[in-house]
Amino acid sequence: MTTQEAKKIRIADYLQSLGYSPVKQQGKSLWYKSPFREETEASFKVNTDLNQWYDFGTGKGGNIIALAQELYRSDNVPYLLERIERQTPHIRPVGSSFRERQTDKPSFQHLEVGELTHPALLRYLQERGINIELAQAECKELHFTHNGKPYFAIGFSNVAGGYDVRNQFFKGCIAPKDISHIRQQGEPREKCLVFEGMTDNLSFLTLRMKNCPTMPSLDGQDYVILNSVSNVSKAIDVLHGYGCIHCLLDNDEAGRKTYWKLEKEFAGRIRDFSQNYNGYKDLNDYLCGKRQNLIVNPPPRTIVKPKKKGLRL
Repeated sequence: MTTQEAKKIRIADYLQSLGYSPVKQQGKSLWYKSPFREETEASFKVNTDLNQWYDFGTGKGGNIIALAQELYRSDNVPYLLERIERQTPHIRPVGSSFRERQTDKPSFQHLEVGELTHPALLRYLQERGINIELAQAECKELHFTHNGKPYFAIGFSNVAGGYDVRNQFFKGCIAPKDISHIRQQGEPREKCLVFEGMTDNLSFLTLRMKNCPTMPSLDGQDYVILNSVSNVSKAIDVLHGYGCIHCLLDNDEAGRKTYWKLEKEFAGRIRDFSQNYNGYKDLNDYLCGKRQNLIVNPPPRTIVKPKKKGLRL
């Protein structure tokens, strides 16, 4: 099989042959739970017109060769072509029902934005260990329809006017997707803290409130929340205005790669604080005391040890 022959194979059909079926369709995009990791929400997209894929968890994408590189962890093209060819007898088209469900309507409609008060949403935050008053100050309550069904959820606004959306059963985004940039009032701040998602940011604020109850305003630093590691390039533009950047990213491969991208850009004024919660996937797991089952020591990064127990930045 040649490279050109491989590229003619529909990525959706190839994934189907490997046992990966789409969980939803939005226009020309098929959405999957990522084949690269375990997850509960679909973050892997295939554009059926372009025959290209994109994984929002890693920020990677491309054609079927690039997909095989990730699946089989190899850059050896002849080997990858052999693996693809070996699979071709099993390739069957994705069920027609996904191709027939074409629609030009946006998946989120009838959006209403209000104060965060719904008991179910507050209970969800409490289960995640997050301080309710802090969350109410930073988030909104959204009511909307999604694929014709009514939903309500916590909304975290971004700089482009969209929202990251969360509730106990749903995780998504009301477009446009972008970073969130929380700036303090008054003089421009020298320090900015970087988080992957809104739950990490709210967990940090909760931890600081617990550790520093006499300092309700904390240190007054600014915050950048990526809302997806694929937004790191957008964050770089904003972070150029700060002399001190502290990263509190996830303790996984995506978090490490994101830090490396930022460290390459801001060497000398960036610090990594993820080792302060080593053994936990992220800040929320640290807040809730939920350790990882398997702790893998990551490649060395700039390690800043806290002076005493708790997160002190």
